[in-house]
Amino acid sequence: MKTKSDIENIAISALKLEAEAISELIKNINDEFVNTVHAILDIKGRVIITGIGKSAIIAQKIVATLNSTGTPSIFMHAADAIHGDLGMLQKEDIVIAISKSGNTPEIKVLIPLLKNSNAKIIAMVGNTKSYLAQQADFVLNTTVAREACPLNLAPTTSTTAQLAMGDALAICLLECRSFTNDDFARYHPGGALGKRLYLKVGDLSDQNAKPIVHADTAIKSVLVEITKNRLGAVAVVDNSREIIGVITDGDIRRMLELNLDIEQLNAADIMGRNPKSIQHDELAVHALNMMRTHNITQLLVIRRGLYDGIVHLHDLLKEGII
Repeated sequence: MKTKSDIENIAISALKLEAEAISELIKNINDEFVNTVHAILDIKGRVIITGIGKSAIIAQKIVATLNSTGTPSIFMHAADAIHGDLGMLQKEDIVIAISKSGNTPEIKVLIPLLKNSNAKIIAMVGNTKSYLAQQADFVLNTTVAREACPLNLAPTTSTTAQLAMGDALAICLLECRSFTNDDFARYHPGGALGKRLYLKVGDLSDQNAKPIVHADTAIKSVLVEITKNRLGAVAVVDNSREIIGVITDGDIRRMLELNLDIEQLNAADIMGRNPKSIQHDELAVHALNMMRTHNITQLLVIRRGLYDGIVHLHDLLKEGII
């Protein structure tokens, strides 16, 4: 039975081996890599990524990363390709074949078929002397010294190297395409990630009431306005709806602690005169950042210079922004 120390040392050793393998890839970022990037940028079709075994799983991840960052890609299993799936290959496509050895039977059968189709072939390979490397138009060298597996058999370090090289390729393509936050949001519309990139303040505040009082509004009326709208605050505005202050439930509590005669007070007597606000068309995530910076739970919303509502921390929680 392995001790706690044994297990920790095994894990640390595996991570060190994989980290060293990734570091070694840096010397393989060369003219061949640059030419590969240019070749992908120049195609009018898609990137078809193929592999067998664990390399096929890595291929699927790279496909997902490329698709989400603006490079249309499709996964094609090397074994299925020679049994009909090769039909997905189109005239303007380019193929990335991933293999540690570069000499698997499926790859040896597939490569001549790809060449007969005049497809450009990029080899992501751990053996630059292999059949795949020799037949490819471009070679991404993912050679590793050894696997993290103590038997040096199970694909571990080699698949990590493939994954890292795929990420490097995807990031280069992203940068070369000048991929923006707006592009990212378009490809990731679902979930919290997408919402952080496209959800606007107005999308949230427009669903809320717009509590409002004037400087001479009696405190009792202010209390009613805050309570009925359940946003923890009310905007104080002038006759043109320009914001002149804000009253929060915290301001109300502090007023009561001072035992002031509320019958003699109006909104102007207790309002904060420099309220934090945000534009209607700002991203909701910017509202979250402002709330965190100023340790507050709501912001007044402005549209075309005038008061347009309130966005509350609870709105952001409800949408999963936090």
